[in-house]
Amino acid sequence: MKIPHKILLALKLYDTLWRVCIPLLRLNSRLKDGYGTRCTGDKLKPADIWIQAASAGEAYLALSLIDNMHSADPIHILVTTNTRQGLDIIKKAIEAKSINQITVESAYIPFDRPALMDKVVQHIGPKLMILLETEIWPGLLFALKKNNVRTIIINGRVTPKSLKGYMRWPSLWETLCPDKILAISDDDAYRFATLFGQNKVQKMSNIKFDRLNTILQDTNNPLKMFIPELTPFLVLGSVRQPEENQVENILLKIRSSVPETIIGLFPRHMHRIKYWEQALVKLDIQWKRRSELTSINVPAGTVIIWDTFGELNAAYALAKSVFVGGSLAPLGGQNFLEPMIYGIKPVIGPSWENFAWVGNDIFKQGLAITTTSWQSVASELIGQLRQTNPDSDQQQKAAIRYIEERKGGTLQACNLISELLTESTAIEVKKI
Repeated sequence: MKIPHKILLALKLYDTLWRVCIPLLRLNSRLKDGYGTRCTGDKLKPADIWIQAASAGEAYLALSLIDNMHSADPIHILVTTNTRQGLDIIKKAIEAKSINQITVESAYIPFDRPALMDKVVQHIGPKLMILLETEIWPGLLFALKKNNVRTIIINGRVTPKSLKGYMRWPSLWETLCPDKILAISDDDAYRFATLFGQNKVQKMSNIKFDRLNTILQDTNNPLKMFIPELTPFLVLGSVRQPEENQVENILLKIRSSVPETIIGLFPRHMHRIKYWEQALVKLDIQWKRRSELTSINVPAGTVIIWDTFGELNAAYALAKSVFVGGSLAPLGGQNFLEPMIYGIKPVIGPSWENFAWVGNDIFKQGLAITTTSWQSVASELIGQLRQTNPDSDQQQKAAIRYIEERKGGTLQACNLISELLTESTAIEVKKI
């Protein structure tokens, strides 16, 4: 592989900067966890496939790929990640199941110092490198190119802002480009093509659609005993701290317009429970903790502060109206697809960048509602709570159809993985 002299000099400078900074990174509370592996990669074992999954979201994508891989021969997979949460997800899944012919281990990815990455790539010796979403690191890509490792980006996405940064030096990325990119949208495919070339890029369905379960279990909902059947039930799901004041305004608006509504308030983080207890007292709103409920129906007009885990979907199944948080402040949004599966048309604020992969069609088809302010959120929720005969069955069927039509990305990616593995094996045999 011929690397232009200017790029080699830049990578040498990049290597020097890493060498100077690495000792200081021990002071970072997040990076000191697994610091030894991040510095040397010595404990990493050889693997046939190396998957880089930055954090929790990508870790779940890696599991989807592994679950759907098939091989007649034994394959060892290394999954690396940048975060403790990502590492825990992979480790827990590995311990929980046995995959035929496939063994998996997980570890922190080493720092992107080119000299270190070169040593690590040679030691692991992967036949194939899989980068999930937007893992574009020059040190890693250089080492993979130098050692002739086939490299693919799966579930690829890149923002206009990121592309603008990369395009400051297009020849660098043209030199270090992966062999294939599977992008999750036309816009992402265009941006990757701008960076790496059109012949490298294909479009795929987002693997996250495959992870959505649209088959609802016909089981007795444990929350039914608390919510009277004829009383409107509103869920405020995954409420984040920066939007709490706006959610308080929504509560007051709901109370004045549809006072009989029972409201399930789900803070995104449990340490905010105490705040909400104090806030509701100040607002003179009747409330109870979920953990304090008995089998007696909750009185109309009560706010239930949810201080127990794992019941949000059960609450969605009983709700007449739903607001999904993380969306009124610039936080990127929380998962608003889950209530859709129960026939709900969820209402969100203007911030939903984390879920841009679902596409604008979801709003155009009336499957969810995006608004511009807390006032418009409150107005939409009140309209739904006052609705006498909502067609939830039709809403549910349309939502499930939307999701099912967009599945298949995992199979497409696994087919490409199998194809590239076969090619790599054939090349190795020829060398022998």
